[in-house]
Amino acid sequence: MNFQATLRFHTPGRGTSDITHEVSGKVSESGVSTGTCHVFLQHTSASLLISENADPQVRRDLEAWLQRAVPDGDSIYRHTAEGPDDMPAHVRSALLATSVTIPVQDGALALGTWQGLFLFEHRHAAHVRSMVLTVIGE
Repeated sequence: MNFQATLRFHTPGRGTSDITHEVSGKVSESGVSTGTCHVFLQHTSASLLISENADPQVRRDLEAWLQRAVPDGDSIYRHTAEGPDDMPAHVRSALLATSVTIPVQDGALALGTWQGLFLFEHRHAAHVRSMVLTVIGE
């Protein structure tokens, strides 16, 4: 059995948004009991992240680390057409994932107890982000 859907999320700007519930809903809708769920983000300045879902400080610390590693407005960047966060957003996206594959077990995402799926917006401005979700299995 194959199932595919496009999901759209409005981000408030830089930071993480928990999308576990919405993706889980589509997995349930798919009717697949055992298989895989692949999520592909159709953008180059945002990422997907499986991270701790209990303490939001973990995601804030990841953002702080990324800010130190990939600062906005660094003079090494030439691609700055959309502002000082433009190229850093692309670098962050290249360092993190734009797709994830999660097992489906008993009709649900087989995430660990403390895991959630997050959309990581790397731009300061709000955006609408699209992703293709494909569930394959039986």
